Amino acid sequence: VQLQASGGGLAQAGDSLRLSCVASGLTFSSYDMGWIRQAPGKAREFVAAINWSAGATKYADSVKGRFTISRDVVNNTVYLQMNSLSLEDTAVYYCVARRIYYTLGGIDYDYWGQGTQVTVSS
Repeated sequence: VQLQASGGGLAQAGDSLRLSCVASGLTFSSYDMGWIRQAPGKAREFVAAINWSAGATKYADSVKGRFTISRDVVNNTVYLQMNSLSLEDTAVYYCVARRIYYTLGGIDYDYWGQGTQVTVSS
């Protein structure tokens, strides 16, 4: 399984960024995919996840209403559209995947991409 994330960078508070994650090597219909982030000095934090087959989604309360996760089944890509960015969104964002689980939440994912840095300044 390979997860290749991209799209991070520098942004100002209030701006938008879109992260992309191209996945390969897995049976998409059997997997959930998501994003987990880790800010400096903090624990890893669930951000958002999507069930590849049904398209069901789940968000952390801290990003609900600002971030949107989606998938492109043709191009095997998961996106995280991040709007109204705040300083608290500064973190390394990891694309993750696991076989369908009883919940979309949590950080117990089996496969992790390399991470992409998002830095939000005031």
